[in-house]
Amino acid sequence: MPDTSDPVTARWPLASPRTSDWLREPAGDGVTGFMPPPLPDAAWVLGAMYEHDRLPADVTYDAYHRARTAKGGAGRETVGGIDLTGVGTATGGGLGRAEHPGPGWRRLRWAELAARTGDPLVPEGLLPSYRCFPSARRDGSWPLRIAPPTEGSLDRETWNRLTGILAEHSPQGPDTRCLAYYNPLVLRDPDFDDPHVRTGRLGDAGDLYDNPEADFSPSNLWAEDRSWVLCTDYDLWATKVSGPAVLVEALLHDAEIEAVRLPWAP
Repeated sequence: MPDTSDPVTARWPLASPRTSDWLREPAGDGVTGFMPPPLPDAAWVLGAMYEHDRLPADVTYDAYHRARTAKGGAGRETVGGIDLTGVGTATGGGLGRAEHPGPGWRRLRWAELAARTGDPLVPEGLLPSYRCFPSARRDGSWPLRIAPPTEGSLDRETWNRLTGILAEHSPQGPDTRCLAYYNPLVLRDPDFDDPHVRTGRLGDAGDLYDNPEADFSPSNLWAEDRSWVLCTDYDLWATKVSGPAVLVEALLHDAEIEAVRLPWAP
């Protein structure tokens, strides 16, 4: 019997693994997620990064953690009274689900950091990933004051806004039937033989972010009628959304979402 106390299990029951076959044929095995097939238009929704103006700009995560380890540090990680626990790793940036870091942290838009560093938003020919913004890092490590995007998953704020926009541009709105695929790398109990797909309402997509089976947002989410599909690849800092031009334009001009077109990855 499924655990109906879990909203993911109750509202997003398992679907047949075959429901992902239409993505598998053009995109491969889906081990890191299925890249969407060609649709009328597409954009890349960039994962959120944050900045704290009271943290030092000349100290990196790597240097801080090395100093802390040398002192035998344990427990919560703080600098100047600012809690860094759970913000980034030794090089800055994390893997999987991410929340807003907390008080004092503000959204740092990719466009702002690109203007500051002189780096392109996304280097030509590449996809949004850890290879972006080399000038912002020192010896590969980010400054403590910046929490770079998480890898392989959208942050909660962006996920909620994105699914809200999808509902606004779907004929059935929040009642739109959807399917969500989790690639085996994000599952706590990975299954490389049968795709892990769940089915539910778009209006309940917020529950998917707290799926106890994975510490990531879904690798793919698509409307049952296949009018739009999104992919958050395990190795990337962004989510590709393919669908109608009006949907893509809404993403590109939204005040909260930061999205871009990449001519080399349409």
